[in-house]
Amino acid sequence: MQRTKTENRSDANIIPVAAVLGAVLLWGSAFAAMKHLVGNLNPWAVMWMRTGIATLVLTPFAARLAGPVRKGKDRVALALMALFMPCLYFLFESYALTFTSATQAGLVSASLPLMVAVGAGIFFKEKTSVWGWSGLAISMLGVAALTMSGAPSADAANPALGNTLELCAMACAAGYMLLVKRLSASYGPWTITAVQNAAGCLFFLPGLYLLLRDGLGPEPGSVLAVAAYLGAFVTLGAFGLYNVGMSRLPAGKASAFINLVPAIAAFFGWIILDETLTFLQIMASGIIFAGVAMAQRGERIRQDLKRICGLAVPRADTASR
Repeated sequence: MQRTKTENRSDANIIPVAAVLGAVLLWGSAFAAMKHLVGNLNPWAVMWMRTGIATLVLTPFAARLAGPVRKGKDRVALALMALFMPCLYFLFESYALTFTSATQAGLVSASLPLMVAVGAGIFFKEKTSVWGWSGLAISMLGVAALTMSGAPSADAANPALGNTLELCAMACAAGYMLLVKRLSASYGPWTITAVQNAAGCLFFLPGLYLLLRDGLGPEPGSVLAVAAYLGAFVTLGAFGLYNVGMSRLPAGKASAFINLVPAIAAFFGWIILDETLTFLQIMASGIIFAGVAMAQRGERIRQDLKRICGLAVPRADTASR
């Protein structure tokens, strides 16, 4: 029985969609794991362990999976991508989690898809509608409300500073995603992933000194297990999966899955760290999600209303007949 083009296209989308969903699940769980590690180690040591373990795992397969890097502008773009992610992104996020809770940091990440959409409009000339800009503004308002409503607590010593640093991390992540979309036309996902991990391992090399100086803290077994999970599964696995998805899906569609990260982060923050949100923080979270929903669904709603009105109200030339 011959398959239709629609069925073949649907099957072709299953792999990249599943890859992006897997990456999002891993990223959502990383907030609680990172919060645990930065409570025991210096953030630089944590970041070196993440990128170092990921590089160690990938190295035996690099010759088979990763291809050569061409000279010229590609090297500049790859270097900028690696600077954004993992270098600056990990730096901002690791320090953010020393000041705010994993749940609040995860909620701030809801602003990422809108940053990607705006960036695509600026750099790729993709049009951003009024709904998109309005959604971004509302989402940023929600992030500000979440930041201002957070009072210091045992799991969030300075939420205003922590959430601001997390927002900086999201800006770096947006730059990374836009560059990956450009580079994926020339390089395979594992080449991009290998460049990221090698650059991060070098950038966070001072963390190795801190690790050797201070050790693994009072719970070395727990720290090693969590670091292995973050390095092998989140740093390597999630980036690899997401790069696979970005190479086969539109940037906007791939980044939209990031909306699941806050819910996943809040779930793991509650289960693992026993974190909770105040009523004001829940309201602020609702504002963030409302902005995201407006940006993603607003234009479709406008088109639906226009079509309905067009059907309900006859045109002047038709009515005169």
